[in-house]
Amino acid sequence: MKALIAMSGGVDSSVAALLTTQKMESIGCTMRLYSLPDDVSDSQRSCCSLEDVEDARFVCYKLGIPYYVFNFSYDFEEKIIKKFVDSYIKGITPNPCIDCNRYMKFNKLFDRMKQLECNYVVTGHYARIEQKDGKYILKKAIDDTKDQSYVLYSMTQYELSHTLFPLGNLTKNKVREIAEKNGFANAQKKDSQDICFVPDKDYASFIEKYSKKVNPGNFIDKNGEILGTHKGIVHYTIGQRKGLGISSSSPLFVCDINAKNNTVTLGQSEDLFSTEAKVSDFHLISGDELKNEIKCKVKTRYRQKEQDATVYPTEYGAKIIFESPQRAITRGQAAVLYDGDIVLGGGVII
Repeated sequence: MKALIAMSGGVDSSVAALLTTQKMESIGCTMRLYSLPDDVSDSQRSCCSLEDVEDARFVCYKLGIPYYVFNFSYDFEEKIIKKFVDSYIKGITPNPCIDCNRYMKFNKLFDRMKQLECNYVVTGHYARIEQKDGKYILKKAIDDTKDQSYVLYSMTQYELSHTLFPLGNLTKNKVREIAEKNGFANAQKKDSQDICFVPDKDYASFIEKYSKKVNPGNFIDKNGEILGTHKGIVHYTIGQRKGLGISSSSPLFVCDINAKNNTVTLGQSEDLFSTEAKVSDFHLISGDELKNEIKCKVKTRYRQKEQDATVYPTEYGAKIIFESPQRAITRGQAAVLYDGDIVLGGGVII
């Protein structure tokens, strides 16, 4: 058996590489996805820096395995960045980390896995893969605080059968302990929290520079009355309260974004609650079609706790009815289905 290990330069992928090389022949690699501008400070860099490449290279040298850097910047631009920008311009709030896993790690990297005659792609994700009743299943990680199963809901049976997640049964503290014990210089390196191509978290400025299509428009209430002027819809997302620049006797929140009319609807907190979500691009990890309604738990944001719901098949994908109202269900985010600690699948909220 032979593994291709995706290495970001962080402690997680480094320990994943260590654990994998103890079991099989391995090759380390870093995907070069995006080059940050020179004026970005070291404190802002979340990944994709020369330092990250050197950290990954050091670990591979220490483990005695080959190391490659693959330039996927064109694909990243086409599949991730352009979609991110286009979504915001359409009033949709995307999740580029899900797209990156889907189109880069488990698509482009799988191509390289085959070219290098490897059997597995290995990553430092906190999730578990098991077999049950002849099928591969994706499960939440042991460490609830680090679980990343939400961003992996689109994985297929084939991908699961050729993927290893060595950290799924470990806590983050244990991973750092292993790294320290083995002399990894990145043992205490901070985790990447931001979108890699927007290290300063100013999404709107990035989109404005990238697209040149951002125009001011009207804030309106739910009756269509004009409340003021907004800076451009890319500056807002559903549920947002801060940075509106509108005075009111009670707090106002972003309740809807209409790209066609270039309007942002403001309302009260209670206006944000809904029991229904429509989902397209729906996918079940089992490979089966959704033919009948299923009762399960669903989360519509990465850090949200799963909520009781019933999922119904529709012509566009699926409709989710929650047992209790959910706050700020947002177009472009993923709705991910769980049965206990098993990920059933999911789709994109429309």
